[in-house]
Amino acid sequence: MKIGMKNHIKLASAAEERKEDNSPQIFLCYKEIRDYTEEICENLEIEDYSLQPIVDVSPAKWHLAHTSWFFETFFLKKFDPNYVEFNEFFNFFFNSYYNGVGARTKRCERGLLSRPTVKEVYEFRNYIDDKMKIFLLSQLDNLQLEIIELGLQHEQQHQELLITDLKYSLSINPMYPAVFNIQENRKQVDLPHWVQFNKGQYQIGHNKDTFCYDNEQGHHTVYLQDFQISTALVTNREYIEFIESKCYQNPLVWLSDGWDWVQKEEIAHPLYWVRSQNGWKVYTLDGLKDLEPDAPVTHISYYEAAAYAEWRGMRLPSEFEWEAACKQFNWGQRWEWTASAYLPYPGFSKKDGAIGEYNGKFMINLMVLRGASIATPQSHKRFTYRNFFSPHLRWQFTGIRLCK
Repeated sequence: MKIGMKNHIKLASAAEERKEDNSPQIFLCYKEIRDYTEEICENLEIEDYSLQPIVDVSPAKWHLAHTSWFFETFFLKKFDPNYVEFNEFFNFFFNSYYNGVGARTKRCERGLLSRPTVKEVYEFRNYIDDKMKIFLLSQLDNLQLEIIELGLQHEQQHQELLITDLKYSLSINPMYPAVFNIQENRKQVDLPHWVQFNKGQYQIGHNKDTFCYDNEQGHHTVYLQDFQISTALVTNREYIEFIESKCYQNPLVWLSDGWDWVQKEEIAHPLYWVRSQNGWKVYTLDGLKDLEPDAPVTHISYYEAAAYAEWRGMRLPSEFEWEAACKQFNWGQRWEWTASAYLPYPGFSKKDGAIGEYNGKFMINLMVLRGASIATPQSHKRFTYRNFFSPHLRWQFTGIRLCK
């Protein structure tokens, strides 16, 4: 099965049309995005839905329910005075990290719950969709539109997490199950060269009348020194040179925390790589494949990205350098590690209530990634997007772009 990253209807333009002619475009946008989440799961067996081998990934069943819980909690309970919860326990089961909404299942125990069943979770999704349809086909005010758009963007985030979580969960099976193909191992077509940027002032952040997360707001000016950035991502072929040069055994190229991580976890190559008698293979969601040398390297940690750059005598770009330069190269195949810590932009402020917990409370001990990946829905991509993860994590489609 081949799954494409769909170019969903943009809700902002649909909302404008909705105000003018009472068209059903918002509902169609909602339905397309919600349907795609279920399409990702079409080839799963019932046993696949509850897999959670590590705390960082969540079961498919949980993603399906949590994205519905979001609409129930932040929209239906707020705007429908007659709304009746589908199940009073679901707020505990499917809340993720919103402390303002109440107690919740421990993250590491999401995969231990056999009940509610997969069947009940799909019934929950249908229940929410039926309730939402009533609103979506009526006149919506600006606040309602804002929360619906946030809910759909949130669902698109979880579509990517659903894909990457499934990949990790299935990868520990020595049968290397194939469930769908997102062309994750294809060749990079960009020829590498360096683009020069002169020192000066550059504009950073989101300043358009379109959707963005609060962490992208605070459009501001930064001053950058001269720099050069590569138009191509580091490939598997180039990363094999790093491995064959015994850099995983060389503490001099690693950050201190990174070297501790390499030794403790016995890291010797990117996640999902398998050494065979015939060379490197790699697990993909379409099964075990020969490693494509000219594909961008992926599933690497910040530690590995920084060590590779150090070995090459270069560095990772700051997130500001990346944003200033991104119109000069193709991006979107890999989330690209930057050298920037995840911190607020000038003037950043959180929304009131539980929705204010969406991004701001995570602004510590994390690194920023820019761009998007092969698993990111097309309409969810934008050059101001600020993704963020702990420096040791590798299960996302992460990659390396060098700077000097």
